[in-house]
Amino acid sequence: MFFGQEIPTLVLGLIIFFARVTDVTAGTVRTISIVQGRMVAAFFLAILEVGLWLTVITTVLESIMARPILGVFYACGFATGNIVGIWLERRLALGHLIIRIISCRFGSEIAQTIRENGFAVTVFSGEGLNGPVRELFIVCRRKDMKKILGLARAIEPDAFCITEPAGQVNKTCRQYFPLPTGWRAVVKKK
Repeated sequence: MFFGQEIPTLVLGLIIFFARVTDVTAGTVRTISIVQGRMVAAFFLAILEVGLWLTVITTVLESIMARPILGVFYACGFATGNIVGIWLERRLALGHLIIRIISCRFGSEIAQTIRENGFAVTVFSGEGLNGPVRELFIVCRRKDMKKILGLARAIEPDAFCITEPAGQVNKTCRQYFPLPTGWRAVVKKK
């Protein structure tokens, strides 16, 4: 006995926990894939999610009356799966963003630096509360956001920055996206 439970019960509980973490993680990433219009990824993640869920739920329902601790493993796996799914989706950083940087002083310098780093920037002139401003409009991959914002903040730390998800992005217009590098460049040439 371990923590008042038999070893086989704890092993089954851990299997349920990790299977539940996996299926909820798949469900979280699947939901985000649906929102972003990634049909193929959503399709295969749904199959994985439902297959694991059916396996886990039948195991738990068969045994829950005799071993209620399995319900705790199930619930903890669900909660952990949500956290892991969000973490994984942030690490994958799928999709595109629109970044708007509003600069009171160094808009041209920020735009030039961002362009030198391979990103396209469209600049608009406007009027703010205290006078003229420059708005920089950038469409980028989500995984490039930190780099772009870091470049801007290095020049003007108090620039006003807004990010928002981009719906559909026309990637055929090469002037807006950096050319692929590394293994992606080799794959694109084939």
